[in-house]
Amino acid sequence: MSAAAPRRIWRAPAVRALLLQILAFPLTLATVWLLARAGLWQSWAMQPWLGVTLVQGAWAAGLAWRAGLASWWRAIQFLFPPALLLASGAAAALALPPSTFLAVFLFLLLLYWSTFRTQVPYYPSGRRVWEEVARLLPPERPLRIIDIGSGLGGLALDLARRRPDCEVSGIELAPLPWLASSLRARAVGSRARFVRGDYERLDFGHYDVIFAYLSPAAMGALWRKAEAEMRPGSVLLSYEFPIAEREPDQRIVTTDSRKILYIWHF
Repeated sequence: MSAAAPRRIWRAPAVRALLLQILAFPLTLATVWLLARAGLWQSWAMQPWLGVTLVQGAWAAGLAWRAGLASWWRAIQFLFPPALLLASGAAAALALPPSTFLAVFLFLLLLYWSTFRTQVPYYPSGRRVWEEVARLLPPERPLRIIDIGSGLGGLALDLARRRPDCEVSGIELAPLPWLASSLRARAVGSRARFVRGDYERLDFGHYDVIFAYLSPAAMGALWRKAEAEMRPGSVLLSYEFPIAEREPDQRIVTTDSRKILYIWHF
């Protein structure tokens, strides 16, 4: 592991959120103790453990705000402790075995994998987007196309079917979506190729068209890599999320919800 790897993990919002939950715990204990000493705890905490989790969530959300985490992380921090309490109560009521929680955890791990680091959860695009991407491809020459963060492989499979002259591939970090896309390609005999890995290790200079459906947090790094590596004549496509560093050369509204396909020409 390089020296930079621990720093990247430390900067990951999910890691910081977990540490803030831990930091909030002694503050929660102190708050509950002070309220109890003042005779105020029993007057409003009709369900003591739920009250404790709400205090924990409030402290964690406040610390997340102070640490500069995004607004959705504050909501997650506040809701996580009471949600955990309610989930454990429901499990006890339903007499669920511990293996159920292990199975759910493993499923989510395989589905989202290193989302805590990349900040790119699973986002499906849709057939309307695939049609717009296919329409943008120049018909007069074969192209090398890659979908970074390819998920279940819908876009790559669709483009490989429409353009058999092109070399279409997808790269996905999470094991479960990568496996699903690979099996789908084999099942239909598609020429699309799926690789499991991190797109940061790719050389963007090998591709004519790069499609990305990532997240706002990932767009700065995507642009820096594209600017450094993409060749003249190549095209970068980003669905829904723009790049702050450079205005797109073209915008296409792809759905009724007015989600936009952004296009940069190099």
